Amino acid sequence: MRFTVRHETLYCYSVPVGLAPHRLRLEPRADSGLLVFRELLVEPLPVSRVQETDAAGNAVVRVEFAGQTTVLRVDSQFTVDTWAPPPLPCGTLPPLPWSPWADDALAPCLFEPQPDPAVSAFAADIASQCGGEPLAFLDSLCRAIHQRTDRHIRIDGDAHPPAATLATGRGACRDVTVLFMAACRSQHMPARFVSGYQAFAETGDGQRFLHAWPEVHLPGIGWRGWDPTHGTRVGDDHVALCAAPEQAGTMPVEGGFYANGVTATLDCRVSIQTR
Repeated sequence: MRFTVRHETLYCYSVPVGLAPHRLRLEPRADSGLLVFRELLVEPLPVSRVQETDAAGNAVVRVEFAGQTTVLRVDSQFTVDTWAPPPLPCGTLPPLPWSPWADDALAPCLFEPQPDPAVSAFAADIASQCGGEPLAFLDSLCRAIHQRTDRHIRIDGDAHPPAATLATGRGACRDVTVLFMAACRSQHMPARFVSGYQAFAETGDGQRFLHAWPEVHLPGIGWRGWDPTHGTRVGDDHVALCAAPEQAGTMPVEGGFYANGVTATLDCRVSIQTR
């Protein structure tokens, strides 16, 4: 599938501010597909701009600024051709729950800051119904969260705690992502948070937004994605920008400013075309 995406981020400040260094995570991951076109415009013009790849394979642009400004505008545009992942082999993975992993690289994707008994019981019940078969568990977990959650758009704020999303049955894509991750981690399955875009509008008016979904590391296979917002596996209809053990590590624009007595507003606009 060919994605053409434009993602505009505009911060406006009530008084001139000095901008701290920023990290921009707005480029498709190399494993998302073939990048055909890319443009990233930043206003004011940075005095330093460095692109690097972090340990998780995310493209990160680091920018630094001089002087003062009343706006920060980041205009990201790209076209990428995505591909569907190969089929997952059945019956090749050990039954759940898995033994704790000894791989230090995956340890952050197994750590759950505040494990909740209700979330662990929810996951254990699904695993039991699936006979401990990992792929059946992941598919059933994805469908269960999709079916029992009233999903909605929430522009601002961090993801809600997984226990709260489970209890209320309400959440945005980042909330159900974190619930899915917590359920997987309770079965000792490494899981991480992914930010990006998906092909289909989630509102009747066709507005587009940054999307989120989880990925799980399967031994001998690698990272694979599920989308509990839609109740499906992730395929060529998703484009990943950034993956990290927690949501905080996937923020598309991360930075700050220096000033006193200032108010700031944020406006984001996303347009996506697919074919």
